[in-house]
Amino acid sequence: MAVMTRPLLNSRLAEFGTTIFAEMSALAARTGSINLGQGFPDTDGPEEIREAAVRALRDGLGNQYPPGPGVPELRSAIADHQRDRYGLSYDPDAEVLVTAGATEAIAAALLALVEPGDEVIALEPYYDSYAACIAMAGGTRVPVTLRPHDGAYVLDLDELRAAVTDRTRLILLNTPHNPTGTVLTRAELTAVAELAVERDLLVVTDEVYEHLVFDGAEHLPIASLPGMRERTVTIGSAGKTFSFTGWKVGWITASPELTSAVRSAKQFLTYVSSGPFQYAIAEALRLPAAYFDTLRADLGAKRDLLSEGLAQAGFDVYRPAGTYFVTTDIRPLGATDGFAFCRSLPERAGVVAIPNAVFYDHREAGAPFVRFAFCKRTEVLEEAVSRLKALSA
Repeated sequence: MAVMTRPLLNSRLAEFGTTIFAEMSALAARTGSINLGQGFPDTDGPEEIREAAVRALRDGLGNQYPPGPGVPELRSAIADHQRDRYGLSYDPDAEVLVTAGATEAIAAALLALVEPGDEVIALEPYYDSYAACIAMAGGTRVPVTLRPHDGAYVLDLDELRAAVTDRTRLILLNTPHNPTGTVLTRAELTAVAELAVERDLLVVTDEVYEHLVFDGAEHLPIASLPGMRERTVTIGSAGKTFSFTGWKVGWITASPELTSAVRSAKQFLTYVSSGPFQYAIAEALRLPAAYFDTLRADLGAKRDLLSEGLAQAGFDVYRPAGTYFVTTDIRPLGATDGFAFCRSLPERAGVVAIPNAVFYDHREAGAPFVRFAFCKRTEVLEEAVSRLKALSA
């Protein structure tokens, strides 16, 4: 039998193995630990939205291929959401595209807009699919590192400007930011927008945590700033806002030209997905403001519960302004290697977390930081806090 000498995996993906989320979730299952690693809620979202999906199934809505751009009801609801929340006007027929979650939206946008050799600036630490999608598009990722300062993570605008070269194609933003919980300020976003206009750059912005901001923080879509609507692809998702992550309903809003480009790539990925769920999410986006206020208040209380428990256990805690993750520094506990710490944590305390270093090119910059998710039931978080006290003892 002939022996294959060429590696089977495409060289662009050779650096990416099994995701840390799969590894740590398997570790949680094997050890019976509380899984505060992977970011999914442990309860379903609104009952009326779940029933809307059941009704769509029974009525035969979406059981066959839905339209490629998404069902009209959802595209209209997305356009209305952007207009009512942010004053951004989008044509639901030409400027809205429904995707299989935000992950496909990111992949389709980068595959469509990036040529081999183009540089893509991403804020580090970054969600792990960003690096893989840039690689699949043949681009070169250029990380700009968010650094801890005075209890939060901040963007160095001088470092961002210095990262732009003649080969830079686009800036990949994420705000509210996973994993740090940073919400970029109006001043920071204005500076990014001015840089994009000055250097004629595209911006792809992942805003899936747009409704999960706390303590008066403002989520501001960069597409609303001068000169940005025509050069920005905005990505949204239903999973984080409505706690139906398994439905995988995401979307982009952008100019007709950008939407057409992203659709050209997306149609050869999933083509279509989540038919009946699209009708349900169309209803979800029209829920009254009280739903979003209650969601924010509930997660804000859970953030405080977990953050205070982690501090009592001995961690330095970076209390997030957004998302449902809290980043901690393990050095006060005498540790410096987040990977080793997270792999030993189930045995030491019966809790699973994620080492932030997986989200960095500069692994040493993320080595002592660990991320915990607080999108769990209150009693689960209380038990996790109780178990984590073993670390301080």
